[in-house]
Amino acid sequence: MTEQRIYLSSPHMSGKEQSYIKEAFDTNWIAPLGPNVDAFEKEIAQYVGANDAVAVSSGTAAIHLALSLLEVKKGDRVFCSSLTFIASANPILYQGAEPVFIDSEPETWNMSPQALKKAFIEASREGRLPKAVIIVNLYGQSAKMDELRSHCQYYNVPIIEDAAESLGSFYKGKASGTFGKFGVYSFNGNKIITTSGGGMLVSDDIEALKKARFLATQARDPALHYQHSVTGFNYRLSNILAGIGRAQLEVLDVRVNQKRNIFERYNQHLSTIQGITLMPELEETFSNRWLTAILVDEEKVGSSKEQILHALSDKNIEARPVWKPLHMQPLFVGVTYYPHNEQENVSENLFENGICLPSGSNMSLEEQMKVINCIKSCVKSSFRNKVIDEVS
Repeated sequence: MTEQRIYLSSPHMSGKEQSYIKEAFDTNWIAPLGPNVDAFEKEIAQYVGANDAVAVSSGTAAIHLALSLLEVKKGDRVFCSSLTFIASANPILYQGAEPVFIDSEPETWNMSPQALKKAFIEASREGRLPKAVIIVNLYGQSAKMDELRSHCQYYNVPIIEDAAESLGSFYKGKASGTFGKFGVYSFNGNKIITTSGGGMLVSDDIEALKKARFLATQARDPALHYQHSVTGFNYRLSNILAGIGRAQLEVLDVRVNQKRNIFERYNQHLSTIQGITLMPELEETFSNRWLTAILVDEEKVGSSKEQILHALSDKNIEARPVWKPLHMQPLFVGVTYYPHNEQENVSENLFENGICLPSGSNMSLEEQMKVINCIKSCVKSSFRNKVIDEVS
């Protein structure tokens, strides 16, 4: 009999979602506008401490709107974290602009301030400063925002903070996603809270977000007939999905606590294995621990990343490598990339050795222990085989 699958991060409903959905149906607010949309925007803005928010169809749509609001166009450059999902960079291509990828650094796995500084120095020398910098908060961990913001402010370049994975995380007491001109959250099915599919654009610039709403609803001019003067998008969130989001937001702090407990249990059982380290949490930050990620030193562990992934897969456990850096993707061959330093390519090392473990907030203790014991068994088996080989 096939073992029940353990997923990486499956949706976790609170049970309250149906009441908001029913209200949307009872009042016939089925379109991408309505009371749930308005309330969800206000509630997210209040939670993170932003002046306003715009609910959209995806985190990708939110990034695209941010780039549009910053008037990024063909021929412009945008600096972007390399260690991230491709959705962080695709909107740069939508605008016809050129991405420039920035490496990670070891303490957060996020954008390297020293690599960013080098990129800015060279861009300034060439007279081609970027129109924006997209900083990603990987797996819930905030980047070094003070250092990164300092470089961006020096060159007067706005930040788009891709907090798709870090809603509920904080940097020095301030909510992740509120450090740039614009912040972006995702409510995809695997995120810490979900609307099935959806996203949010936040900012303190209320006028900019008014324009975002205009662009997200096909940029229809205020006329009796259908009139359009600029290119718009069909990006607004459904009132039904916004209702799901409202119920999910009510339990966000609970979900963060559950995710952090899952991390602590992994840490307790796996950090004692020589050669396995877990993703760090920078001092003065609070990570939502959306996904627990580990690094595997094959020489010390005796097992490779691939062997552990195969062992988990054989037990019907979903685990994945850390994101493949964007500068290594076939789509971006030849794109400019700045490593952490000449001797250290952090994002490539993280990809080569990193594994994301099942971290769903609805995981049972039994399921998590199954993951832990599978990894321990794989490591012990490799160690025994290594000893036999050495004796032979």
